[in-house]
Amino acid sequence: MSIDSAGAGACRFVVCDEVHHWVESNAGTYVWETLDRNVQKTAGAGSRLIETTNAFNPNEASIAQRTFEAAMEAGAKRILYDCREAVRDVDLKDEEAVRAAVIDAYGDSHWVDVDGIVEAVMDPRTSAAIAYRFYLNNIQENADGWLIKSEWDACLDEDDPIKPGDQISIGFDGSLRGDATGLIGCRLRDGKLFLLGLWENPRDPKQPDWEVDVLAVEAAVKRAFDTYKVEWFYGDPPYWQEALGRFAITYGDDRVFEYWTNKPMRMCEATERLHSAVAVGDVKHDGDADLTRHMLNAVTREVPQGLLITKDSPRSKKKIDLAVCAILAFEARADAIADGRLNARRGRVVGF
Repeated sequence: MSIDSAGAGACRFVVCDEVHHWVESNAGTYVWETLDRNVQKTAGAGSRLIETTNAFNPNEASIAQRTFEAAMEAGAKRILYDCREAVRDVDLKDEEAVRAAVIDAYGDSHWVDVDGIVEAVMDPRTSAAIAYRFYLNNIQENADGWLIKSEWDACLDEDDPIKPGDQISIGFDGSLRGDATGLIGCRLRDGKLFLLGLWENPRDPKQPDWEVDVLAVEAAVKRAFDTYKVEWFYGDPPYWQEALGRFAITYGDDRVFEYWTNKPMRMCEATERLHSAVAVGDVKHDGDADLTRHMLNAVTREVPQGLLITKDSPRSKKKIDLAVCAILAFEARADAIADGRLNARRGRVVGF
């Protein structure tokens, strides 16, 4: 295979291995797209692209996932998709069931050490997610992923849109350059989460000095207070303490509050509150793609006080800032309701 500097090369036979690891954050999608374009240009002359992979994590939007969805869901032509997947939800503590699943997954691969794989699956150091994905070939989220995609998807509600005048709470997490800055609203009566604003570093080499547009953020906050009945606003202060102070003066210090996310006990409790609500369907969302992306990017980190969320690695480009905003918004909703603000009757003047 050769690829010239202009991107138009002469490909004959390209093998892409482990494409479940080829994701946007490590430039894997860019590399694959370059290879695929060159193969497509010379497909008539016999060029072909082969992908080999383990089962993908549906939270990562990998090349393996894109190929699966193109072949199995979108009906793309000229893709041969061949996969053996063991029966799902095998009891990983049942040795006979695990053995049957391993044999099912590996088919006629007679050289496979079935006994060794069974032992690996049942090893207490092997997480369930790893066992299902890498030994039984089941599509599976990471073991340390904060949310299960199917549970988050089940919380989608498109039938009851957020309307002007609705009582809401707001969660705000701000940065200036590296991370994203976001605003998430949460309707008080049903816990429906929705996006109010997102300012995310585009990672564009042409914009090396990119910074969050502070005036745009402040305008979005003003628009939210003008449009909805904001009962409670929690904002993480770093870089934005002065702005939060002005918000409190403008909109009321009984509505705008600092919420320091670096206080682990309080943050662990808030994180668990939203996680549990998603698991049992006590929260809703409108399907916003950015919010979903950030929520599913988050992985858990254990601290003495419980579980917090974090990026999958310190240098990861997978942002989770809207997930932090959602936690703060949902916590603000709980505190607003506890304070008696849900459907609180407005005062009126009566003349005699």
